[in-house]
Amino acid sequence: DGTPYHLEQPLTPLLDTTLLTNAPSEPSLGKQLLSEIPSADQVDAIIAFVRYSGLRPMLAALRRHCENGRPLRLLTTTYTGSTEAKALDALRDLGAQVRVSYDTTTTRLHAKSWSFQRDSGTSTAYIGSSNLTHSAQVPGLEWNLRVSGRRNPAVLAKMVALFDSYWEGGDFVDYDPEIFEAQMDRTDAGPQILLSPVELRPEPFQQRLLEQIKVSRELGYHRNLLVSATGTGKTVMAALDYTDLRSRLPRARLLFVAHRDEILQQSLATFRYAMRDPAFGELWVGGKKPSRFEHVFASIQSISAAGISQMNPSHFDVVIIDEFHHAAAKSYDSLLQHLRPHELLGMTATPERPDGMPILHWFGDRIAAELRLWDAIDQHRLVPFQYYGIHDGTDLSQLPWKRGRGYEITALENVYTADDAWARLIIHQLNTHVEDVRSMRALGFCVSVSHARFMADRFSSAGISAVAVSAQTPTKVRKAALRDLAEGRIQAVFSVDLFNEGVDVPAVDTILMLRPTESATVFLQQLGRGLRRNPNTGKATCTVLDFVGQHRKEFRFDRKLGALLGGSRKDLQRQITNNFPYLPAGCSLELDPVARDIILRSLKEAISSTWPAKVAELRRVVDAGHSPTLPEYLDHSGLDIFDVY
Repeated sequence: DGTPYHLEQPLTPLLDTTLLTNAPSEPSLGKQLLSEIPSADQVDAIIAFVRYSGLRPMLAALRRHCENGRPLRLLTTTYTGSTEAKALDALRDLGAQVRVSYDTTTTRLHAKSWSFQRDSGTSTAYIGSSNLTHSAQVPGLEWNLRVSGRRNPAVLAKMVALFDSYWEGGDFVDYDPEIFEAQMDRTDAGPQILLSPVELRPEPFQQRLLEQIKVSRELGYHRNLLVSATGTGKTVMAALDYTDLRSRLPRARLLFVAHRDEILQQSLATFRYAMRDPAFGELWVGGKKPSRFEHVFASIQSISAAGISQMNPSHFDVVIIDEFHHAAAKSYDSLLQHLRPHELLGMTATPERPDGMPILHWFGDRIAAELRLWDAIDQHRLVPFQYYGIHDGTDLSQLPWKRGRGYEITALENVYTADDAWARLIIHQLNTHVEDVRSMRALGFCVSVSHARFMADRFSSAGISAVAVSAQTPTKVRKAALRDLAEGRIQAVFSVDLFNEGVDVPAVDTILMLRPTESATVFLQQLGRGLRRNPNTGKATCTVLDFVGQHRKEFRFDRKLGALLGGSRKDLQRQITNNFPYLPAGCSLELDPVARDIILRSLKEAISSTWPAKVAELRRVVDAGHSPTLPEYLDHSGLDIFDVY
């Protein structure tokens, strides 16, 4: 009506950044928050636990805020069952927007913050330890930082951006009282046993990847590659994608191709679960042959043996190729050139092959959907790792080397099995870096069958129950070994390239890299064996012990570390020199001084002085989608201008 309106001012001046501790001599956090609401044009809160006791004193002020048409948004969780429906109902009745994360498999969200955004630019925020409960807001020994947007604009801008990314990201869904109560009842009841047939639902991150593939098809691309880190459920996504395609394709005849029996068995089980049909699909592997040829899960070896040319190219409407990084092999190449499906889906965690052979040309040199290891750990889809690079005293610099294959296997085996000293070093390092060796569940990747047996024997002699398995080990024995490992009856399984891919043992919490591996694909596959989350044991991290010897100059540390850390060779050198400051939350990577020097020297020696090598380095940059200037090329390669001249 034109008369002045008295606006209550915040208790702390808008320009002040200060620490609040709920001390007797200062206002409580609850009073501080209450004084900020009247002058705010928008209020966003991200609070792990919300209870009515903490919300009640704010209701009147928040009601006036919403009645004036000003936005109020809240993000919260059902973790530990602490959030109350009564509090969320009260907020919803005010006109607030409330979204909830029902992901209780990890802590996921444990943040407590408020941002009070003002159109004048004098925004403020509170970041600290207090949930929205009475004890946290008033009497609790809580620390919270009040931040001024005028003094700390970057902090406020980052908070707003992160809140918006969480709000739109899909992990948080609109509050629904019925869904909330059902989830809380399930949380209170403890672990649930789900009986098939039940609907297989994707995780939010899987849903986003599936949507990207769907969009790709809507744009006219019917050959699509899904790149998703080991342990993020590629087969689940493929099954859900096929379920969607089946509703739109008349026949939807399916061919699922892999290269190992175990992968096919697990994939068939996943598809049956997704289709809610225990009779879905037939195996074509190891002597088993399909009769109907409608939904076939086949090994590439069985298809090749029967004769690829004998297949009707258009018989299968949907073709799914697992572990697509194998597609550069002649057998896969022949199959892909022969088939004419309506939809082709390739899946891999690592599209970069160590031999440089291309695979993206099958998909128009594009990736339809992608979730790399780094992002998967950041999003808590995989557990973080504690990685230790340890110098093991071995000298491999004089061993025979085969171009494209690396060290000669017999020579490596002789080094590692010559005496017990090397095995004793491995056990000593295990005791140093693993909290309880007697309860660990470790996979060890070895050079050869003899090396695996040697390690299992030395571990058993040291009182650590262990077994060795290989491709020659009967399938039942291999499965029994993994089952015993998961259930804690043995502490270690040693293998030779057997569990790099297609094996799901979430209980594995320790990885022993007992052979030199420069292949980025193999390295990430082996690392990924230990990164799967395991709700049954509450696995928090995976311990990785990588043993580093003196190598030939041909050995390329930059390939595997580049796959893990990303960036150019110069970026890798900077990361190593600065002790890896930019790892995902919860991850650590430590190199002992000798291992660090060996790797840095290897990175420098990996820069070849030959002109073809310089051209190949430039080609790698261009293939990655860049058209570099000379300075950018030098920065990427680590070369000096005089090297080019």
